[in-house]
Amino acid sequence: MLLPKGGVTWKSARASLPPTRAVWVFLTRTRFLLFVALTGVVLLLWRGVRTSAAEMQRFYCWGPSKPPIHMTLNEQSDWNAHLQTPVIFNHHEPLVVNATTIERIDMNPIKSTTNAVSSRERILILTPLRDASPFLPKYFDLLSELSYPHDLIDLGFLVGDSTDDTMAVLAAELDRIQRNSDANSFHHVSIVQKDFGVIVGQSVEDRHGFAAQGPRRKAMGRARNYLLSATMKPEHSWIYWRDVDIVENPESIIEDFIAHDKDVIVPNVWFHRYENRDGQKVDIEGRFDYNSWQESERGLSLASSLDKNVVLAEGYKEYITDRKYMALMGDWRNDKDEEIELDGIGGVNVIVKADVHKSGINFPCYAFENQAETEGFAKMAKRAGYSVIGLPNYVVWHIDTEEKPGNLRRINWMGLMEENDHRFSTDD
Repeated sequence: MLLPKGGVTWKSARASLPPTRAVWVFLTRTRFLLFVALTGVVLLLWRGVRTSAAEMQRFYCWGPSKPPIHMTLNEQSDWNAHLQTPVIFNHHEPLVVNATTIERIDMNPIKSTTNAVSSRERILILTPLRDASPFLPKYFDLLSELSYPHDLIDLGFLVGDSTDDTMAVLAAELDRIQRNSDANSFHHVSIVQKDFGVIVGQSVEDRHGFAAQGPRRKAMGRARNYLLSATMKPEHSWIYWRDVDIVENPESIIEDFIAHDKDVIVPNVWFHRYENRDGQKVDIEGRFDYNSWQESERGLSLASSLDKNVVLAEGYKEYITDRKYMALMGDWRNDKDEEIELDGIGGVNVIVKADVHKSGINFPCYAFENQAETEGFAKMAKRAGYSVIGLPNYVVWHIDTEEKPGNLRRINWMGLMEENDHRFSTDD
C-alpha cells in the first residue's frame, strides 16, 4: 500500500472520507434501518434460546430423559455413571402451617409432682350428683376452705336422673362463689347433664340393698366416665373425685395426698353419729366405706367361681370374701401418713394422677374381674402397673346415713361403735 507523500495526516485522511451528507443519507435509508432492526431481533432471539438451553440443561441434570421404570439396565448404568447427586444442606428449614383448624397440644410439660403448688399444677375436682340438693351448701363450704390455690382448681359436675332441685341449688351455689373474682373463686366450672335412666331410689334401703348393687355400680361407672371425658383437659395434672356428702375434712387434704406421690390414693372414711345416753351426748365414730379393701385368697376363689358378668358386691353376707377392709383399720389419732396397698377402693374421696385416666384407666360400667366402678377401677389400675394406696389413719368424715344393722358391712362397724364412742355433756 502506497502512503501519501509526507505520511498520513488528518487532512489526507479527511479527504478520503465520504461527505457527511452522503453518510447521513445512507444511514436514514429504509433498507438500512430495516436491516438494523432485523439484526437486533435475531440477536435477542439468539440470547433467549441460548439462555433457555442452559436452563434446560441445568434442569435436565436432575434426571434422565425417560422415567426410570422405562429405562433398561444399560441405560440406567450409563445415566448413573455421569450423574452427580445434588446435596442440599437445609434440612432445618421450618414447615409453616397457617390453617386455623389445626391445633398443636404439647403434653410433655404436664407432670404430676409433689411440688404441685410451686409448679402451678392444675387439678380437676369431679363430683357426680343425683338428688343432692340438701348436701350442696355444706359441700361448697368445705370446697371454699381448701388451701390449694383456687386459681389452679377446675370444678366438674354431672347432674343426672335427679328428681329434686339439684340443678337450681348447684347453679345458685356456683354463682355465689364465682360471682366475685377473689381467692375463693375457682379457675373454671363445667356442668354436665346426662340421664342414664336410673330408677333405683336414693333411700338407704334402695341404695345399699344387695339386689341394687350390680346395676347401681354399673350406672355410677357410666356417670363417672361421662363426667371425666367431658371435663378433663390436657393441662390437668391431678383428678380429685369427691362425693357431695362429705361433712368434714382437713383443709390441706389435696396437698396432704399429693405429698405421697402415689398414682391412686384414698383416705379412710368414717362418720359421726350423735346419741343421747344416760343424759350425755355420745359421738359414735362409725366406719363407713367398705369398698376399700385388700384382696384375700377366699375372695379370689369366690371370684373365679362366679360368672364373669357378675359384679361382686363387697361387704354383704351373700358374698363372704374375708377381704381386709381399710374401714376396720387405723385410727385418726395415729400417724396420718401410714400407707397400705389396696386392691379395691371406694369413691368417696379419691385423688388420681391425671396420667392414669389419660392412659385409659377409667371406671368399668361392666364386670371387670367381677368388680365395677371404683373397685373395678382399682383392679384395672393395678393391672396396668399403677400404685393404689390407702391411708388408714387419715380420716374423712361422711354424713351419717343412719343405716341399721343387717348386712355384714353394718354388723362390722356396729361392733366397733361402742369402742370408739366419745361422750359429751348435753350442754355441748
